[in-house]
Amino acid sequence: MNPNGENTNKIWRTVREWTVTIIIALLIALPIRYFIAEPFIVSGASMDPTFASGQFLIVDRLSYRFGAPERDDVIVFKYPNNPSVYYIKRIIGLPNETVKIDHGNVTIINSQYPDGLKLDQSFVAPAHASLDSETIKLGPNEYFVMGDNRRESSDSRAWGNLESKYIVGKPILRLLPLTKIALFPGNFRDSN
Repeated sequence: MNPNGENTNKIWRTVREWTVTIIIALLIALPIRYFIAEPFIVSGASMDPTFASGQFLIVDRLSYRFGAPERDDVIVFKYPNNPSVYYIKRIIGLPNETVKIDHGNVTIINSQYPDGLKLDQSFVAPAHASLDSETIKLGPNEYFVMGDNRRESSDSRAWGNLESKYIVGKPILRLLPLTKIALFPGNFRDSN
């Protein structure tokens, strides 16, 4: 009996087992990562106080394949001017609407509200409000997005309407910091 041969066989058996385990793990994890859920780390102050820089989120990539984004949804998307960069903002205007901003107050004009609907923006802290004024018309596949920290946000006011093709998904879980763990963080509609 050759002890070196047994050791070599054990090593190769271990390598083969680890290789198979890694391949199985990748076959399970990669589709989840690219089609169902994706990790995201908030960078910057544009969503203060809803999200702070450094918070770790899990983004649902699946929901918007079955339904359209809604007003007040917080979304993660590819920045249209550089799709390798991801942003997080809140949806303010929906396709085919007109968004009217008057000294920071937002009114939506659409077929349901031809005279306008003034939005509840209680998620914007007074220190983060802005005094912008402009009117924007959205196309059939366009959204108007803004950060909750209006003074510190690079959003649709700066770079234009967001085409739906850039939307990745919405945060469904905040994992870090541990003191801020939350399911559906940033969901404004359920908190009112």
